Amino acid sequence: MSGPTRSRRRHGTRRRRLLPTLAAALLGLLAPFTLTCSADAAPAFTVLVFSKTAGFRHDSIPAGIAAIQKLGQDNGFGVDTTEDGAAFTTANLARYQAVVWLSTTGDVLDTAQQSAFESYVRAGGGYAGVHAAADTEYDWPWYGSLVGAYFASHPAVQQAAVTVEGPADPATAHLPARWIRTDEWYNYRANPRSRVHVLTSLDESSYSGGTMGGDHPNTWCHPYDGGRAWYTGMGHTQENWSDPAFTRLVLGGIRTVAGAVASACNNPIGTPGGTTVQGEAWSSQSGVMAAAHAAAHGGATAGYIDNGDWSGYAALDARTASTVTVRVASAGSGGTIGFHSGSAAGPLLGSVTVPVTGGWETFTDVSASLAAGDAPGLYLTYSGGQGALFDVDDLTLTPGSAPPATTTVQAESWTAQSGVQAADHAGAHGGRTAGWIDNGDWIGFAGEDTSRLTRISLRTASAGSGGTTAVHSGSPTGPLLGTVTVPATGSWDTFTDVATALTPHAGTGLYLVFTGGSGSLFDVDDLTLTRTG
Repeated sequence: MSGPTRSRRRHGTRRRRLLPTLAAALLGLLAPFTLTCSADAAPAFTVLVFSKTAGFRHDSIPAGIAAIQKLGQDNGFGVDTTEDGAAFTTANLARYQAVVWLSTTGDVLDTAQQSAFESYVRAGGGYAGVHAAADTEYDWPWYGSLVGAYFASHPAVQQAAVTVEGPADPATAHLPARWIRTDEWYNYRANPRSRVHVLTSLDESSYSGGTMGGDHPNTWCHPYDGGRAWYTGMGHTQENWSDPAFTRLVLGGIRTVAGAVASACNNPIGTPGGTTVQGEAWSSQSGVMAAAHAAAHGGATAGYIDNGDWSGYAALDARTASTVTVRVASAGSGGTIGFHSGSAAGPLLGSVTVPVTGGWETFTDVSASLAAGDAPGLYLTYSGGQGALFDVDDLTLTPGSAPPATTTVQAESWTAQSGVQAADHAGAHGGRTAGWIDNGDWIGFAGEDTSRLTRISLRTASAGSGGTTAVHSGSPTGPLLGTVTVPATGSWDTFTDVATALTPHAGTGLYLVFTGGSGSLFDVDDLTLTRTG
């Protein structure tokens, strides 16, 4: 958009019916692509799944496509699919916030198509690579740097232990610290660790055929050439795509590179502080609309901002922030951004003046110091004169407190309980567990602060039926922070870790409530708690 004045449609306008010839022409343009967006509501964003192969073809590709389509249906984003390199044009790629390269192999794009994809990423586009995406385009160095590392070899499909290195990331927050699973484990030509944020790695002592000397990243992410990149080496077998833990990992990667969630993945390598989120990736808003801009990161901004509008970002935690930097443009009157925690009417943490930059494509950064918030979520309120004030491209929140910390508590050290008894087990840490757990039993830890609690990992064993652990704040019937399923492990001395992300709640006292079938359900050895600094 250009010029000093702009109009917007807050409540929508009636759309004209396409003329038959125009409709036919549009259908012809879309013919190479399969459209799978839900017709019920406009998607939050749209991704293109690209699965062309010029070498080995994985029989898991159809299962992967179906799983990503289901992720889109369940999580409000659109999914188009193609195996045609002709989809890689500047005009067509501009329709997508991310492109998923699903087990592609060999040389799949010609020179013009490669150039279009490079331009797309440089304009802020997202790339998510799955498994054999690393076995692709060996003669295109730019792509090799984008994916992070090229495939070298693999042993036979087998079980291995995956170490979760990014426990707070949107892609991995649901995973246990040590994740046992079966897949085809790639070795890579070079270790990407110095160039990427590593989210998961392989314990080479847990399987045969690892060749990377004990440091073996296999899921990672990084900002690259103006855009966002994410890759996982997992996903070889069809069974992967029916595993909710794995598909949730892929979901987190897609949402990260689409700019829909905040993630340290989008920060420069070597700068662990700060989380960047796109302005148009709000979780709630009033009056604001997405606006397309060629010079914006990702090609769009939070725009059409008038006095009194606001946008909220639930994924940003204002409780540990010290500064915020906002990339803005204004051919309007400029104005002021107020920063609040918890809601648009929550406590004011700070404010910053937005200058007139002289054009809607002319961006500048403005920064403000923030007081500590008292609730999750950062909300921006906008004020100023008449008409369109300014656009917000993205915002970077920099923490001022310590990084997330973990503590481990022995389950049998409860301060209150109902029905549970301590049980002796040779394989338990400290030799004991919280055991004899039946449906409806609970344990509590009165001194635990839940206001900054973001994740829990439980070490459990079950020769019973397994069940569910619900995590509450304040009392066994207090606010629910999250739940985690506990599997049957086959023995009271066979332990496994289960984990889930938690929603923090201001209060003291952590309570675990156990539910399931009849008889003894499971034992809990210890619990590892992750808190923001």
